[in-house]
Amino acid sequence: MNMNFVSLTVELLIGFFALLALTKFLGKNQITQLTPFDFISALVLGELVGNAIYDPEIGLHYVLYAICFWGALIFFIEMITQKIRESRALLEGKPSLIIVNGKIQYEELKKNKLDLNQLQHLLREKDVFSIREVQNGILETNGTLSVMKKFNYNTPKNEDLRIPAKSSHLPIALIMDGEIIYESLNFLNRKESWLMDELLRRGIAGPTAVLYADWIENEGFEIQKY
Repeated sequence: MNMNFVSLTVELLIGFFALLALTKFLGKNQITQLTPFDFISALVLGELVGNAIYDPEIGLHYVLYAICFWGALIFFIEMITQKIRESRALLEGKPSLIIVNGKIQYEELKKNKLDLNQLQHLLREKDVFSIREVQNGILETNGTLSVMKKFNYNTPKNEDLRIPAKSSHLPIALIMDGEIIYESLNFLNRKESWLMDELLRRGIAGPTAVLYADWIENEGFEIQKY
């Protein structure tokens, strides 16, 4: 019985790190741009690994073989779509214009198995609550909707409002969950005393009292206590 637990633990560990390595190897598009093909690939790969781990008649080498072989198939398909542009529509799908010049393209909706309630849901996710606001709408291959609003409903740009340009800087997290992030201090070329002085200036005894703190160039600190 104990040997079974040891064997299962080893298979789970190796399967976990093998899947992690495969995800890193295949790239971020497996998560951020989940097409129907990617979704099916993820399901099948998880099922293969799950069955291989929990079936006592299948050894560890079958687990690794299933991961490597299926990963090779996915990588091969990705290489094809990168090298042969004509294959992308077949293997990845192609975007569909479901709203053109403010008019819903009913045939495109039917082709993509999308009803009006689902279309309204996708529009609301883009902060659009009426079809009258939309000039063009594109259903992307991963199921999201890209919207071009009509001129009257479009958000004005800083350029339109003649707001002077200024540089934007990313916030650098310095404290999270009461712990100082020393990598951030090193990135900013600052010492811990610089951060502690700011905390004391605000009447905060130390980082353990801080839930979150960050720093932005030209804007300074944002500190929130528990």
